[in-house]
Amino acid sequence: MNKVLIIAEHDGSRLNPATNKCVRCAHDLGESDITVVVFAAEPAAIAAEAAKIDRVQTVLTVAHSAHAPLLSANVAPQVAAMASPYTHIFGPSTTFGKDLMPRVAALLDAAQVSDIMAVESARCFKRPIYAGNAIVTVEVEPGAPVIATVRTASFEAAATTESSAAIESISPEVTLPQHTRFVSMSAARSDRPDLQTANRVVSGGRALGSAENFQILYSLADKLGAAVGASRAAVDAGYAANDMQVGQTGKIIAPELYLAFGISGAIQHLTGIKDARTIVAINKDAEAPIFEVADYGLVGDLFQIVPELETLLSAN
Repeated sequence: MNKVLIIAEHDGSRLNPATNKCVRCAHDLGESDITVVVFAAEPAAIAAEAAKIDRVQTVLTVAHSAHAPLLSANVAPQVAAMASPYTHIFGPSTTFGKDLMPRVAALLDAAQVSDIMAVESARCFKRPIYAGNAIVTVEVEPGAPVIATVRTASFEAAATTESSAAIESISPEVTLPQHTRFVSMSAARSDRPDLQTANRVVSGGRALGSAENFQILYSLADKLGAAVGASRAAVDAGYAANDMQVGQTGKIIAPELYLAFGISGAIQHLTGIKDARTIVAINKDAEAPIFEVADYGLVGDLFQIVPELETLLSAN
């Protein structure tokens, strides 16, 4: 049987949905004993959430003041110290996971599988390469632990249940490193849904022409209950903030609905939206590459179409 350890990602009070998606990936391994470990200053509430994820057998908590907030430099040696019983160690392919899991792999002297997007078998996986232009199948050699990040856009979140897994407190015998310390964190705040977890996303490109013109997308997004994204071209031009960038060098997302306004569809952008369930493209250029991947396309002037959409939404 596979023994899977999943590192929980959280904001200090609530579990990140990326953890549920890692559990869903673990389901695809076949018969598995799934454990989630929560590193936090006060892990009780987060652990209670994790305990209700379907097919999670055990939740481990590691309470320490050094985990407020989570620092990969502190978490990695503890994960390595508790790794020996497990055949698989998963983390999400998020900023946190991409920082943490290579450290764990290095400490265990093991290769890492990055961005798992599909499970072929317990030791064989598919992952994207060349900005998503190709999919490669990789296999971990027998006897080695599977250390991996999970491409959360490729997996549905594991369901939650009424029953709860057992919760246990542990204290790995590790001296925490002193070379890294938390100084501060600056994050944009918005009443709109988080871009990486939103079911609906409205996104704009360089065709918007200015940061002021982006306001029409914010208005539309508010009516749809959607998050707002942007292409790299729009971000580079200063029309939108860096944390709104969608694509290979931005955020990889998988909303139920993705509305692209004035985005031509460079391959780097398409990499970030390929797992969206429904893609709607609005562009004046009928030859724009985004129409090749869009489920619905509309050739027209976005400055005319967006107000019309708003009027129709208001009428309903």
